[in-house]
Formats: sequence, structure tokens, C-alpha cells
Amino acid sequence: MTGPDYSLEQTLRDQGYTHIAGVDEVGRGPWAGPVVAAAVVFDPGRIPAGLNDSKKLTKKAREGLEAAILAGAQVSVAEASVAEIDEMNILRASHLAMVRALRGLPTPPDFALIDGNQMPRDMPCAGQLVIKGDGRSVSIAAASIVAKIRRDLGMVALAQQHPGYGWETNMGYGAAKHQHGLKTLGVTPHHRRSFKPIHKMLYQGN
Repeated sequence: MTGPDYSLEQTLRDQGYTHIAGVDEVGRGPWAGPVVAAAVVFDPGRIPAGLNDSKKLTKKAREGLEAAILAGAQVSVAEASVAEIDEMNILRASHLAMVRALRGLPTPPDFALIDGNQMPRDMPCAGQLVIKGDGRSVSIAAASIVAKIRRDLGMVALAQQHPGYGWETNMGYGAAKHQHGLKTLGVTPHHRRSFKPIHKMLYQGN
């Protein structure tokens, strides 16, 4: 199985698009913390080797690639807060983070390759959905790497403020240590109250 390549982007360049962003988000599943999205626009001559879905890379590989991505691309990172997740639902919040990332790019993109199967509302440019895009497009793969690193760093910082939940290793997912922390320490302002396990604890006393 080969990794992602630049073929989707090249097809768009052949159609006249010049600033093609790959967009991905990280953090839809965790019980705590924001959802983070990144948008990456590569210079075609400065695409680092070894890009892949962030989940398939080691932490060391991701960090090395992030440095190369930041050196050779325009990058924007944005998030949607826990309050926004609870207000609008996690899918809409992840789309909001994606649109914010696109709007934050130094040069406005003229096309976006979006990882997923549903187009965000209020797109600032034309777009195309790419199922499992982080395994197909180097731009989306790069976005997944940057978004994961930034979200992980944020969760490590929150873990220092709220020890006992294991966020520095589970990144807010519902791991055993996180569940134990909830039972012994309770719910923090960074927990997603709209998520069933948290909602159940708060309103059913479990």
C-alpha cells in the first residue's frame, strides 16, 4: 500500500488553481479538549518525503515532518472550543475549525481538499471532499500531522492544570485512567458535556 501523493493537487493545478489547501481535523472522539484543524498549502517543489496519515506515524516521525512542513508550506491551525462543541455538536464544530483554518492562511486558498464525507458550511473557497484523504493527499496528510501535534501539545498543557485524568497520554479519549479520574475527581470545564459518558455522569449521577 503506497502512501499519499500530490496527484489530486496536480490535477487541480492543471485546471488553473494555484493555492490548494489540504485540510484535516483531529479530536472528534475525545471526551475532553477542543477539536483542532489545520490547513496546509504546499510549494510543489518543497514537499517532504514520508508524509502519511498522522495515526500511522510515530511521534518522532510526526515531529520531524512538522518541521519540514512548516519550512516548505503555508500552514494555519485553528480550533473549536468545548463550548462550541457542546453548542453545535462535534461534526459542526470540527467543520467550524476547518473553515477557521482555511481563513487563517496567509494567502487565501482558491481550492481546498477536505478530509471526510461532508462539506463544511461557509467555505471560503471551492472544495472537494476526499474520503480517507490523509492516506491519499500529501496536503491533507500534512494537515493531519500538524493538527495532531498541536492538539496533543494542548492536551499535555491541560493535563498539567488538571492532573489525574491522564490527558498527557490519552489526549482526552475515554481511556481507563480518564474514566477513573472522572469518578474520583469529577468533571472539569474542559469536558464535553454533550458527550454521553460526561452527560450521564452529570445528569444521572453515574
